[in-house]
Amino acid sequence: MSGSPAPAPPGSPVAGAYERLTAAYPGLRIREHAAHEPLPSGAGWIGAHELAAGGEALDSHLAWDAAQVVRDYGRPARPDVAAGFGLHRYAWPACLLITIPWFLDRRVPRLPVDRVAFQRTEGRMAVRVEEFACLPGDPAAALPGARTVTGEEELRREVRAAVAEHLGPLLEGFGPRMRRGPRALWATATDEVTEGLWYLGSLLGEERRAVRELERLLPGALAPYPGGARFRTLAGPGGTELTTRDRAGCCFFYTVRPEDTCTTCPRTRDTERVARLTAATG
Repeated sequence: MSGSPAPAPPGSPVAGAYERLTAAYPGLRIREHAAHEPLPSGAGWIGAHELAAGGEALDSHLAWDAAQVVRDYGRPARPDVAAGFGLHRYAWPACLLITIPWFLDRRVPRLPVDRVAFQRTEGRMAVRVEEFACLPGDPAAALPGARTVTGEEELRREVRAAVAEHLGPLLEGFGPRMRRGPRALWATATDEVTEGLWYLGSLLGEERRAVRELERLLPGALAPYPGGARFRTLAGPGGTELTTRDRAGCCFFYTVRPEDTCTTCPRTRDTERVARLTAATG
């Protein structure tokens, strides 16, 4: 699977969105497979269903994260913290497989864990999109596997359901390693959905729309998600407005570097957030 990605299956409803994703963020490349094609394995590839099973494949996946922490920070992370890093590095791009087609084209693919594979060192994912939801009037509604919904709110429900269908088994697999209960695990999922699309929206030049869409997608606690997108605005220098949010869950990065916290961590004060965000945009 080296070289240029193969063409998407004929009539793919998500090919355009995935191409735009990669153009904006070259660190993630997605290859679509037809329904009859097996997903790749070996050579660093791992199936999402293998991670969800919580066995040797997950052990190998998390060993990479544990080694990376030592390599980058000169100290080991607690096993539960390394497991959280491992979930993040899978879930962040996996959520984009669903949210980007919705954001760009109003199409929501269903991706159970047996339809996604991941090659982390090369930033590649392989998917089989066999069914998707779309709005009435979408030309893709005539494609095999299409299911039309009544409007935008129902389509948002499809996004939440598709993410939950994919991440649910993975949270069960990672959960014992992370030593967190269901609410804390789904808080992490909330953050992966929100921060992934927020970041890609900024790369696509549509950050404000991404924030608005996420606030509608996750307006508050909607099972299984325990919290909303939780965006808010800070006053920056010269009357500028800076967008931030408060994470629903915690990555525990501060246990590796106590002097450092994520910008969206509730532990990070607003004055520090303003300083960081101003430096990033200056």
